[in-house]
Parts: sequence; C-alpha cells; structure tokens
Amino acid sequence: MVSSPHEALHRIFRTDPGLFARLLPRAGIVFPEHTAIEPLDTDLTEIRPLERRVDSVFRVRVAGEEGGFVLAVESQGKPDPDKHRSWTYYLAHLYAKYRLPPFLLVVCKDKATASWAAEPIRVGRGFHTSMVVFPLVLGPGVLPAITEADEAARDLGVAVFSALAYARDPGLTAILDALASGVADDAERSGSRDSAEAEEAGDVDRVDWAEIVEIGLGEGPGRDYWRHLMATYTPNFPGSNTIVEESWLEGRAKGQSEGKAEGKAEDILHILEVRGIEVSDSVRERVADCTDLDVLGTWLDRSLSVTHAEELFGEE
Repeated sequence: MVSSPHEALHRIFRTDPGLFARLLPRAGIVFPEHTAIEPLDTDLTEIRPLERRVDSVFRVRVAGEEGGFVLAVESQGKPDPDKHRSWTYYLAHLYAKYRLPPFLLVVCKDKATASWAAEPIRVGRGFHTSMVVFPLVLGPGVLPAITEADEAARDLGVAVFSALAYARDPGLTAILDALASGVADDAERSGSRDSAEAEEAGDVDRVDWAEIVEIGLGEGPGRDYWRHLMATYTPNFPGSNTIVEESWLEGRAKGQSEGKAEGKAEDILHILEVRGIEVSDSVRERVADCTDLDVLGTWLDRSLSVTHAEELFGEE
C-alpha cells in the first residue's frame, strides 16, 4: 500500500508540472526549454495479472523536437534492489509505448537512498553489458535546503519540495520556519504579481501547498510542528487584506522584536505537549524566561526528538 508521504513526494509534480524546469537545475541537471509538460497514464501493464505502475509519468514537449520526451518519476523511501528491475522495465516499456526517449527521475528523503538511487543500473554479464540506466535523482545532499523566507517566497513549489526532501533532517525546523514565513510573504505579494510572473513561479493555491507539506511530512513531530506554524502564521492563507491577515501582520511585526523569543518558547512547549512529554514547572519557567534566540533555536530542534523535557538543555 502506497503511503501518503510517498504520494506527496511525486504528486507535487502533478500539482505543478513546471517545477521540473525550476528544480532540476538546482541539482546541476540541465532541463531543456519546453513548450508544455503533460501528465500521462501511469499504467505500464502488459500481461495480466502482472501489473506494473510507475508513480508519475509526464510528456515534455520541446520546441524543434518532434514529440519531446517522457519523464517517469519514482518516489523512493529506502534502497530496494528489486526497484532496479522495475525501473529498467519502466523505461523500456515507455520507450516502446510512446516511441520517445524516456528518462527516470527518483525523488528521495534521505542521503543514503539518494546516493543508492543515483548508481547506474547495468544489465548484463561480465562479458557484455546489454543496457545501462542512469537515473536522475533529487533529494538531500543533491539539492540545497531552503532556510531563508525570502527564497521560499520566490518559489513555493521548490521550497515545498525542499521541506519534503529534508523531512528526516535534524534541521527540519529551520526549513519549515522559512517555508511558513515564505507562504505568508507570498500571500502579501500575490496581489501585485502579474500573470506571467505567477506562471513562472508555479502559481498554486497556498492551501494546496500547505496540505501537501502536512501529508508529505508523515506522522510525527515534524508534521505537528508544521500544523502549529500554520495556526501561528496564516490560519487561512487569505491573501486578501482581511482582518485575519491584518492581525497576522501585526503579530509578525511584534515577532521581529522581543516577541520572537516568546513565540519560539511557546513553540517549544507546544511541541512537547503535542508529543505527550511531561513538562515540569521548572522547565516551563526556564524556557519561557529565555530571550536568547540561538539557545531557543537549539531547544526547538531538540523538542522534536527528546524523550524527557529536561533533555532540552543538553549538557548546559
């Protein structure tokens, strides 16, 4: 059974097909100028009852090239030698079915899987190699993490993929902070962005992006922290000068000064509460009284994994 986080990691491209052209160059992969990117049928079954389905398939139309090419996208959670046979089959079948050059893009959530997926797949024996498959890979270590709100706001699709790709990274809180703030910044800017700019940036509804992030993070403290950020930053992503938005902007201005420390302290205590960690009065008081943002940031990261509240403070 395919898990929701698995679905989110490749369906993000169905939500915003133009994301390929904006994301792959960040990993050093050249993506050609194109005229359209169209989702295709994912059913690669030939003889029943054997059924094979690739996660997502797209046809990329390129000016000056008849037909363009086919791009298959696979979401991979861990190394699996059986996938080498499946991926080889997918490419061969797509080549025969569409008579277009096929490419395989594997999206991963951890460096070990990304490194494994990038290895060439060689089909043959010592005396002869019949076929070699070179997968394209996106994941931690291949793509830089986006931890700046301004960069996240410039392209939410790229920032969302960054959050999903680094969902298991210890620095996830900084990525989610930037993304949440970027979503809010984008809400402010959306009214002044013309249609050409919106198309270039993959103008997808901010509520859809927030939902993809929540599902893609899977169950755990990362998702809890994201839900808390959404309640804190932009409850309804209005982007229309409503009272809710104005209230958020006022709160944000306060958060840029002394209120920022208070907000981080509240986040730490909230995460511990959501995770069912008992918090003593002394711990609560120490967190609430701290005004050092660097220290609070360290405690915030630890709040996602500690088993006892006192472990927040490490060896301090």
